Amino acid sequence: MNFYNNTHPYYCGIDLHARSLYVCIIDQDGNTCLHKEISADPDKLHQLLEPYIGNIVVGVECMHCWYWIADFCEDAGIDFILGHALYMKAIHGGKAKNDRIDSFKIANLIRGGNFPLAYVYPKKMRATRDLLRRRMKIVQHGADLKAHVVNTTSQYNLPPNKVNLKNKVAREQLKSTFPERSVQKNIDLDMVILDCYAEQLSKVEWYIQQQAKQHKPNHFHLLKSVWGIGPILALTIIYEIGDIERFESVQKFASYARLVKCKAESAGKTYGTQGNKIGNAHLKWAFSEAAVLYLRGNKKAQKYLLKLQKRMSKAKALSALAHKLGRCVYFMLKNETVFDETRFLKS
Repeated sequence: MNFYNNTHPYYCGIDLHARSLYVCIIDQDGNTCLHKEISADPDKLHQLLEPYIGNIVVGVECMHCWYWIADFCEDAGIDFILGHALYMKAIHGGKAKNDRIDSFKIANLIRGGNFPLAYVYPKKMRATRDLLRRRMKIVQHGADLKAHVVNTTSQYNLPPNKVNLKNKVAREQLKSTFPERSVQKNIDLDMVILDCYAEQLSKVEWYIQQQAKQHKPNHFHLLKSVWGIGPILALTIIYEIGDIERFESVQKFASYARLVKCKAESAGKTYGTQGNKIGNAHLKWAFSEAAVLYLRGNKKAQKYLLKLQKRMSKAKALSALAHKLGRCVYFMLKNETVFDETRFLKS
């Protein structure tokens, strides 16, 4: 974890909400210069900060509506930092908590060099990354709908259907499966939503691939050189990483991608795991998925997995393979080299 330790004449902490801001500005000595609540209006914020521009840094906690503050500061030429929500909660927690107190605490954390930094994701890639994440949510909901169809069949003790629910024509067969009209309507609703998802997702995936050609075209092709990594998986990895240069070492990258096992120890005793939620869940999913797909139809990789299973369970072996793929991707993107399977399976 990195902390902000630059010095400025003034420090601004903002407790951010969807429709309002609580702004606190303190000087180098810790004296409060301004402490005020305003609406989430760029003009009103600029009016408050204008006397301090060039001598101030603005910090907010990472939450869903930080984008516009970051863009506002960039346009106004104001230094901006983003706080890691999980670490900030641990650092400035206390019995008394309200918007006024929180904004003051944020400003003091910045002044004292204790403000835990989160990555300010590049503006030009943010919307596409969010679209990719939204796509994943839709895909997961589609899987839930397919599971509902299967579960309904067993619920009414009907013979299991072997319909491929990914196929639109095959889904038509389910329109007369259930004799009870209300049950059939329930299934029909699933089918209509799945049809809509299939149509819209294909358009979204095409659009995202066009965007990738503008942002990281070389990285896109490098990732696709790994067996099993297709366009969507490659795009997910690219957009969740952002800039590979922000990771000083492969260890920090692996930790961020949640590929490192967390363990809590004290006085020689293990107290389970802590910190499993720290890092990027989307990257963890991507590398776990990549490990499974890497094995599919790849006899060399399957042989390697069996070798790992001699000293660990299959689940741990898959986790180890995902970790290895993550480290490999780090060096591929850092050095801009294609995947070398011979070297990968030897090491």
